[in-house]
Amino acid sequence: MAKKGKTRCQWCLSGNELYVQYHDREWGMPVHGDRRQFEFLTLESAQAGLSWSTVLNKREGYRQAFADFDPAKVARFTEKRILKLLENPGIIRNKLKVRSAVSNAQLFLAVQEEFGSFDKYIWQFVDGRAIQNKWRTMKQIPVTTKESDALSKDLKRRGFKFVGSTIMYAHMQAVGMVNDHTVDCFRHKACGGRG
Repeated sequence: MAKKGKTRCQWCLSGNELYVQYHDREWGMPVHGDRRQFEFLTLESAQAGLSWSTVLNKREGYRQAFADFDPAKVARFTEKRILKLLENPGIIRNKLKVRSAVSNAQLFLAVQEEFGSFDKYIWQFVDGRAIQNKWRTMKQIPVTTKESDALSKDLKRRGFKFVGSTIMYAHMQAVGMVNDHTVDCFRHKACGGRG
């Protein structure tokens, strides 16, 4: 599991440098701020049925195509703009996923209006504090939890698409609502774990 003298989670050791950078700089670090939350919501939803490396490789394309993940701008995308996005090779050109990103942006704004921020809304599902797990192996890490089930159920009730419990657990991992770095990973402590 060691690379460049550091022990990392096994999932990022595929040889993909983007994976390593993402693991070392972002994954599991608590994210606060609505634009970043919208970015990860959009990217995790786009991943459904695909590998995370596919999404990471298209992240810059998404940033350009989706107005730097500004939910207010994405919420105003017209049908003409959506059709143009479906021709963009810089993103995953799945009609349902592209359309859901726009409708999710509209719903995201409604959540902001109701709670003051999407960030405040989403962090309530972990009582405002990251869950600190102490997994020894990747096999121990679940794909869903009661928290992701509750979040998924609530988002679906609000009309969000591509927000199943597995997708939402991946979102929670990405934005640091849960620390799923294995205990031997050098990032475990940096993301709030105590070992």
